[in-house]
Amino acid sequence: MPHDPTHPSTALTPHTPLARVRLAAEQTPPAVLRAVPLEPQEIPPGVQYVTLPDGRITLAYTHPTHAKPEPVASASQPVPAWAKTTALLTPTVGLGITGAGIGLHYAAPGLIAMAHALWATVALIAAGTLPLLLLRARRRATPHITHHTHVTANGLFGRASNTINH
Repeated sequence: MPHDPTHPSTALTPHTPLARVRLAAEQTPPAVLRAVPLEPQEIPPGVQYVTLPDGRITLAYTHPTHAKPEPVASASQPVPAWAKTTALLTPTVGLGITGAGIGLHYAAPGLIAMAHALWATVALIAAGTLPLLLLRARRRATPHITHHTHVTANGLFGRASNTINH
């Protein structure tokens, strides 16, 4: 693809190695460009022969290509105490919940019978207590009546006497 300096995707900044080579090539007279190439031992580190887009070969600074370092085997790290505790508690809690579920499954008929017995006891207590409470409330609501028997009086203006029976 030919280089178009007006196109933003192919525009080179002065900081890229290819732009430096191009700028150096444009500023150098053509007689110097036809010089004898350098021997490999004469080329300084970080400089390589580069083929430009127009086919010219020139020297340019390049980014060093480092081989990816071998991944270092990480030393095994100890397991934290909270992770050990959680790992040990998880099956214990799970088995406890399972055991409780099985126990409730087998105890359900008995628990239902006990619930019915308790409700029957509550009904019996209420049936026995309710009349007593109503009778007591009725006694408090009515005034106390005293019955007099054997009332006697002597003469027209005599004094009366009686016997009181509760």
